[in-house]
Amino acid sequence: MSQKGAGVDLETSLGYLLKEASSALRAAMEEVLRPLGMTVTHYSCLELLAQRPGLSNSELARGTFVTRQSMNVLLQALERDGYVTRPAEAPVGKALPARLTPRGRRSLEKATVAVRSVELRMLAGMTETEQSEAFRLLKSMTHSLHGGNDAT
Repeated sequence: MSQKGAGVDLETSLGYLLKEASSALRAAMEEVLRPLGMTVTHYSCLELLAQRPGLSNSELARGTFVTRQSMNVLLQALERDGYVTRPAEAPVGKALPARLTPRGRRSLEKATVAVRSVELRMLAGMTETEQSEAFRLLKSMTHSLHGGNDAT
């Protein structure tokens, strides 16, 4: 039984439930990516580069929710292993834009199938309408936390 003002009631806290769902999603993704030799961050980096070729280390770090230093280490490994390519010198400024190699694209295709299976499993108990509403609500919460002032 919780007391008013005694802290967050974990049974009714939407924030706690979101964190629990996020943690469960990440664990399920790691489980299906591990046999492919990938982590969630590795997969996210490849996915971002497929959709937006030429992103810099800083842009990839922001998009995968890791530090620039962590992304730099990952990019060096991905480049060494032949998944991405970066120019030896920055075309503009200091940023070395990364691009997927054919090997990176093949690896991403396998990972995408695995990750999509996790998402389908996560959504299996929801109707399309419920999925759309959940998407809208999560976008609204994210917008609010980023300082937005409208509810959409």
